[in-house]
Amino acid sequence: MPTSLTGRLKGLDTCAVSDALDFLGITGATTGIRPMWGRQKIAGRARTVEAVDAAAGPAGRHLGTQTVASSGPGDVIVVANRGRANVSSWGDILTAAAQYRGIEGAVIDGACRDLDAVAEAGFPVWARAAVPVTARGRLAERGSDVPVLFDGVLVTPGDLVLADGSGVVFLPADRATEIIETAERLAARQDAMRAAVLAGQPVTEVMHDDRFRAALSGEE
Repeated sequence: MPTSLTGRLKGLDTCAVSDALDFLGITGATTGIRPMWGRQKIAGRARTVEAVDAAAGPAGRHLGTQTVASSGPGDVIVVANRGRANVSSWGDILTAAAQYRGIEGAVIDGACRDLDAVAEAGFPVWARAAVPVTARGRLAERGSDVPVLFDGVLVTPGDLVLADGSGVVFLPADRATEIIETAERLAARQDAMRAAVLAGQPVTEVMHDDRFRAALSGEE
């Protein structure tokens, strides 16, 4: 069994982590962010990019380039673009640069483009949509490796990210161990419930069986 937090996190799914976040009263699950191609899973540390309308941001470096250039294996690029699906904030050149750096993938609260090239490259990207519209003249980078709001979730650089077929969740770094431990107990409970159903126990009973509630709290 993996001992690193990111290794343990990748052994889970976003549903178990979302349930753990609910159980602990922590905001971290997002909605509407989906894998843009294939069936993949990534886990890593957040490296953030904040995108704003071009008129509201400083002129200068291209969106995302500084964050990608300073990231590497174990990192996930997190682009906060306020859910905008009418303009791209990720494309094929950033994908090539991210792959060269060994970055795990990118999650975008907004849209990406060049999806055929991204899929052909095999680079994992989660977003709200794929569009052909460029960010040039439309978006600017207001911050790199700064706290950002991603679908209402406050994400700080170094927080953990898990993305799979169900979507994207974030784990605050200072509570990641607690969240993962809780999610592991929840996943074990789900496995036990599934096994009980497959063994012939009626699902109406399984869903209300006190044994499975006790499994979450660690009680005998």
